[in-house]
Amino acid sequence: MLDAATKQLSDGSLFGGSPARVLRLTAAGQRALTELRAGPIRSAAAAVLARRLTDAGLAHPVPPDADPDRQLDVTVVIPVRDRAAMLDRCLAAVAACYPVIVVDDGSADEAAVAAVAARHGASVVRRASTGGPAAARNSGLAGIGTELVAFLDSDCVPSPGWIEALATHLADPLVAAVAPRIVALAPRTAAGRYERARGSLDLGAQAARVIPASRVGYVPTAALLVRRTALETVGSRTGAVFDPALRYGEDVDLVWRLHEAGWRIRYEPSVQVSHEGPATWAGLLARRFRYGTSAAPLARRHPANLAPLVLQPWPAVAASAALARRPAVATAAAAASWLDIVSAVRRAGVPADGAPAAALTAVRQTWLGIGRYATQFAAPALAVALAVPGRGAAGRRAAAASLLLGPALTGYAQQRPALDPVRYALAHIADDVCYGAGVWAGCLRERTLVPATPVISWRPVRITRRDERTDGKV
Repeated sequence: MLDAATKQLSDGSLFGGSPARVLRLTAAGQRALTELRAGPIRSAAAAVLARRLTDAGLAHPVPPDADPDRQLDVTVVIPVRDRAAMLDRCLAAVAACYPVIVVDDGSADEAAVAAVAARHGASVVRRASTGGPAAARNSGLAGIGTELVAFLDSDCVPSPGWIEALATHLADPLVAAVAPRIVALAPRTAAGRYERARGSLDLGAQAARVIPASRVGYVPTAALLVRRTALETVGSRTGAVFDPALRYGEDVDLVWRLHEAGWRIRYEPSVQVSHEGPATWAGLLARRFRYGTSAAPLARRHPANLAPLVLQPWPAVAASAALARRPAVATAAAAASWLDIVSAVRRAGVPADGAPAAALTAVRQTWLGIGRYATQFAAPALAVALAVPGRGAAGRRAAAASLLLGPALTGYAQQRPALDPVRYALAHIADDVCYGAGVWAGCLRERTLVPATPVISWRPVRITRRDERTDGKV
């Protein structure tokens, strides 16, 4: 199924994906696309095109329906430290459909965890001391022989049939892991309503292939179904499936290592798992800080995947000139961005449909990206720009306010949360500031600036070229 954002150009080429690209189709490819749209896949050419489209994010697979009579060979692994009441709720939702291993990561009340697990028929692996989620999951994996492993956090409540629904994607032998959408439980506080609208683990309602630096660059192991053989593949290369040195971000590291090993990872938002996040602002912001501290350790392991801001030259000039109140320069740079896109696609023999809209979108997204980057990594500078009087203060304040409020108000307009715009905007800003502070703390500890360093991309759009053939290739 083609992604909702994928557009067909006038010559039949396809534009979309993340990162954005144009895929030129041959005559055989056009016929294969017609077959794909009609379904099901019957020819080798359609199968090749389907793989290329799903790999590029231009389309998403429609897996077969789950077979209600098929019993999957899967073990559920749930790490926990105390939180017996949450564990009880989680195990009640999992039910007794599959074997469950609860890993007690050094709980203070070992007996409470053991009693809850026994009540639901789950096995318990006890760790004498707390090692963190990575070490706990590694302990749970030891000795598992089932074909599949379902990771689930104790503060999650999965919907019925979640494993079976995710497993349909594993009909593709190249798919190693499938993640559901993580949504906040019914909120009881303002912080909970903000979390529901902009949860750290909620990756949105749009299906995706998981690729670093794309729209969905990772998925959490709060709920994740994985092939055991894929875990063994990456574990044999590093000595452990999850890196126990990572207190946070161990799930991101695993997903990126699976990707680097050539496996596909899918995000399937039609399957939902509820998650109980912090109920207070202090708890929510402290968690965002902790998540931020994982960026630098991850940058040591995957330096190409951690760019906090990717800038294209002409849109960056246009956005910067607009912020500096130089409308003539901003207009000229936006026009140059449009001409750059037109030149790139025409060199590839592709029509320049939608190039003006694409150029304006690039400028707008660059402005929003700069705003979020500045809020996360240079909040004191924005505060100074807003507070210090002097010559040109009005323009400086307007620019700083747009950077600070632009991403927050755009998010509010898109999500329409059950929270007033003032509290949402303030929470959005505080969220970004705390995350950025965590990144800076991690950078200081790891002695690296990679997670705080913007990257320049010189290519406005990727063109995938295919020679004209009639032998089934696209």
